[in-house]
Amino acid sequence: MLTDRIISAFTFRREVYREVEQDTTFTQTAWLLVIVVAFLSQLGSRVSRNPIHWLGGAVVATIFAVIGFAVGAFIVNWVGRTVFNADVTFEELVRTLGLAYVWNVVGVLGVLGGLSSALACLLAPVQLAAWILGLISWFVAAKEALDLEWVQTIVTVILGWIAVFVIMLVATAVLGLLGLTAAALGGLI
Repeated sequence: MLTDRIISAFTFRREVYREVEQDTTFTQTAWLLVIVVAFLSQLGSRVSRNPIHWLGGAVVATIFAVIGFAVGAFIVNWVGRTVFNADVTFEELVRTLGLAYVWNVVGVLGVLGGLSSALACLLAPVQLAAWILGLISWFVAAKEALDLEWVQTIVTVILGWIAVFVIMLVATAVLGLLGLTAAALGGLI
């Protein structure tokens, strides 16, 4: 069932978001998806020859990524409810946006980029495309949860993503202060 939902998220099937929005048992699974996907993505973006720096940076960045996700979902919830009068709960957004977050797993391919510069160059467009498709997935997921018009949904999601971006900038600064500068810079790309 989870595999079917993940495949549906990757293929932009709107009905899966409607389904998980109503499935209160999916909340914990959505949080686990966010944590696992964030960790895999951070592993790919923080490749280092030093395994302690690599894993340490990935763990710290994962914590920030999960916080960023939570803040982004909170802002989407707040803007949707306050500005556009959407009838949605934070948990409904966690379920839908958490499923849409699966696109970030493509970031793990960055590990291959650590093997050679040529692979890194080949993978960069793939990772950029996944980032764009992840944003589109958030639009589709939020549209189902918020039940707003497309323009309202897009504005709401972009405000949430700005918050996530700011939190990841803070994470980059923290990793840099911890001596993981190279890994931190990789997290922004």
